Amino acid sequence: MNNETIQELINSDNPQVSAPRMYTKNLNAYFGKNRALQDISLDIPKNKVLAIIGPSGCGKSTFLRCLNRMHEEVGGTIKGEVYLDGEDIMKKDPVNLRRKVGMVFQKPNPFPTMTIAQNVVSGLKLNGIRNRKKLNETVENYLRKASLWEEVKDSLSKPGNSISGGQQQRLCIARTLAVEPEVILMDEPASALDPISTAKIEELVFELKKKYTIVIVTHNMQQASRISDYTAFFYMGKLIEVGKTLDVFTAPKLKQTEDYISGRFG
Repeated sequence: MNNETIQELINSDNPQVSAPRMYTKNLNAYFGKNRALQDISLDIPKNKVLAIIGPSGCGKSTFLRCLNRMHEEVGGTIKGEVYLDGEDIMKKDPVNLRRKVGMVFQKPNPFPTMTIAQNVVSGLKLNGIRNRKKLNETVENYLRKASLWEEVKDSLSKPGNSISGGQQQRLCIARTLAVEPEVILMDEPASALDPISTAKIEELVFELKKKYTIVIVTHNMQQASRISDYTAFFYMGKLIEVGKTLDVFTAPKLKQTEDYISGRFG
């Protein structure tokens, strides 16, 4: 199953499907001499949600960080290939790459010294945009996309960390969207949130995939089954099985996958 990529699975059902938005080929990731990922070859289809599941320490978050070269920021090294729209990301400037491949982290991280409005447009200002009308339009537009505008429209001048945890996470999503990425990486974005906030994040993911390609790491099996189109199961740094989410959860091809999903280990 390791060599059966998502794209092959899709093509078996629809030979007219477009090429993947991103893909990895024989990707290996290291922390010093420790190999955290082993020969991961995985296609990430356009405008779909790919969930990465697996027990703690299996390489899920490391894989995610490799997709926008943040693994190098935490002292790691990468060998193998990662492509975005057919271009090798290792040949791209990391800052420019992260404008196309944005990331939402497990813990909400709004800039505490900035207002809610300033948080949303911080990336645009870094890119030199100063037009006040454009910035104001961007604030409203992306807070609406993040389903947050109605809740904070009268509090835009308050600090970004003055709102609830669930609102902060949606603010971070708005900030990510404002630089108009092509791919959004989410590292357990709802794990620290209450059920109501979690439901809002999941609803938002459904809306976002109409325009964006999303890769989400989650430890929550129910969440993966609810929001993803495809699921990849990682274990001990290896890609064990990948396929349509319904198939992976109802008819996994490998016993190891079945055991994990059923809670026998992990």
